[in-house]
Amino acid sequence: MEYQRDEHRIHLIVYHLIWCPKRRKPVLTGDIARDCRALIRSKCEEKGWHILEPAINPDHIRLFVRVWPGNSAAEVVRQCKGLTSRILRQRYPVLRKLPSLWTRSYFASTAGDVSEETIRKYIAAQKGL
Repeated sequence: MEYQRDEHRIHLIVYHLIWCPKRRKPVLTGDIARDCRALIRSKCEEKGWHILEPAINPDHIRLFVRVWPGNSAAEVVRQCKGLTSRILRQRYPVLRKLPSLWTRSYFASTAGDVSEETIRKYIAAQKGL
């Protein structure tokens, strides 16, 4: 991956995010999965986030996404969950049987071009300056 550049920053912010439907119900199939993918894609495009790898499984969503420095993992998840929950529950009555579409929890991890070991070596090398 290449670094992004803007006026005063050079950055590479990539998140691996996972979230699940309430009670881990396998409801993300067929048209629901298709619409969910499209909604997440449209939200990411609107925010200027680049989806590197989306995966909609029946009982969870995995999103590998590149964002701007001002965007937290929590914001990305909140934006995607909020939009998909509202619209999918309007379109598909079967989803209204759940108390809410998504659980409150999620998994978030950062990723980038370099490993933890590389960063540790770099920092250790800088201590001598």
